[in-house]
Amino acid sequence: AGIGSMITGLQTMPSVAWVPLAIVLFQLSERAIFFVVILGAAPSIANGIIDGIDNIPPLLTRAGRVLGARGWSALRYVIVPAALPSVVSGMKQGWAFAWRSLMAGELITAFPGHIGIGQALNNAGQNADFVAVYEAMIVIFVLGVAIDALFFGTIVRAIRQRYGLIDAAS
Repeated sequence: AGIGSMITGLQTMPSVAWVPLAIVLFQLSERAIFFVVILGAAPSIANGIIDGIDNIPPLLTRAGRVLGARGWSALRYVIVPAALPSVVSGMKQGWAFAWRSLMAGELITAFPGHIGIGQALNNAGQNADFVAVYEAMIVIFVLGVAIDALFFGTIVRAIRQRYGLIDAAS
């Protein structure tokens, strides 16, 4: 319970709040942005894993024991499959936080010779270039939707198909 509360506390910290610490630790570098992205995503993923394991119906673990699943076999055949939907949900949320953290880091910091979408958005805003602002925002949106649909959609379909929740033809 204590660790879950600490993880949730880390998750509530805005990504922008980590940028000054990242700059102090790593100067203006890609490692600083990577640090911010990891701190933005990790708590969501951890909460998904914890939630998935904590909410496994006791009936499943008892049924697994009756069928001989103990130790590693219980983990492989009962716990991981039962927790998988929550873990994937945590990963989706982690991806969203990581994407937002990346954009926040790029909006605040600039690296000579490197321009990311966040920096392009910042430059367009500073120059009052509304068309470029909208273009950057559309690119951010489209990339977010594409990653969700292509990567996570594929994973969710595979899980649902593997556990008989949808037909193979669907």
